[in-house]
Amino acid sequence: MTNVATRLLSLIMLLQSRSLCKAADLAEELNVSERTVHRYMGMLEEMGIPIYTERGPYGGFSLMRGYKLPPLIFTAEEATVLYQGAGLVEQVWGQVYRDAVTGALAKLDNVLPDDLRRQVTESQQSLVVSGLVARDYRPWVPTLQTLRACIKARHRARITYRSFNLEETCREVDPYALTFRWGFWYMIGYCRLRKEMRTFRVDRIGELVQLSTSYDLPSDFSAKDYVEQSMRFEDRYAIVVHFDCRSAAYVRERMGHWTELIEHDDGSVTLHMKVSDLDWAAGWVLSYGASAYALEPPELAARIREEAQHILERYG
Repeated sequence: MTNVATRLLSLIMLLQSRSLCKAADLAEELNVSERTVHRYMGMLEEMGIPIYTERGPYGGFSLMRGYKLPPLIFTAEEATVLYQGAGLVEQVWGQVYRDAVTGALAKLDNVLPDDLRRQVTESQQSLVVSGLVARDYRPWVPTLQTLRACIKARHRARITYRSFNLEETCREVDPYALTFRWGFWYMIGYCRLRKEMRTFRVDRIGELVQLSTSYDLPSDFSAKDYVEQSMRFEDRYAIVVHFDCRSAAYVRERMGHWTELIEHDDGSVTLHMKVSDLDWAAGWVLSYGASAYALEPPELAARIREEAQHILERYG
């Protein structure tokens, strides 16, 4: 009955958004047969929903002129999505959107019936998402707020930025967008110092000043497309690593679709994977200690031997 109720509600929404709906189109959108659509129309009429039917090849169904569905009618699943979505926004944005999240949830609490609120509460207790943010971004809330203001007003910003190798530079940037990826916040913008598009990790931004200089956002700019292209790793090396039975189970759990595992009769596994950085791969293999053995490429084994020698020298 829950699916029927959801489809009836979706059907009303479709009728409300269009002047005339053909049965075939409605059947396709609801993933039901045309016969079922006609049955649903009868159910709506029995519920007092004013349905107008126009016969003929160009006919269809529509709501009587002036009828509007009362606002904020949700199923338990839809209400759960709204509550969970608000919680994820608060977890990712923190204080920046906390007041908005509090206000939105208060409004939902005010309009939802008691039985629906109980169902939502039960769902929230059994569906928990956490650990999205890689670090505590509360110290950078003012930075995020200023960057949002720059993006909204299309104003340039002056920042001091500390790169991965600890080099600190002062530069002017046209902030285009903020993106959350891999547990970190990034600002995408045009760097006046480098004279090209760049991505800046927010927690590496030191001093930040909003300038009065305005800029024009390129008409063809897409933050989503830029992130997908610029943050894609180039897999330059194919590595092969053997793991004995002590760590094989852990490797099976941790590896994903980007790897290939070959199982052996003794419980060990051989992993095939492509990486962009051999230094990272060497550190990753070393993290498994003596239970991992790098087979290919030879450069990876050489770097592991070199690093292992440095470790031996350090610990004497």
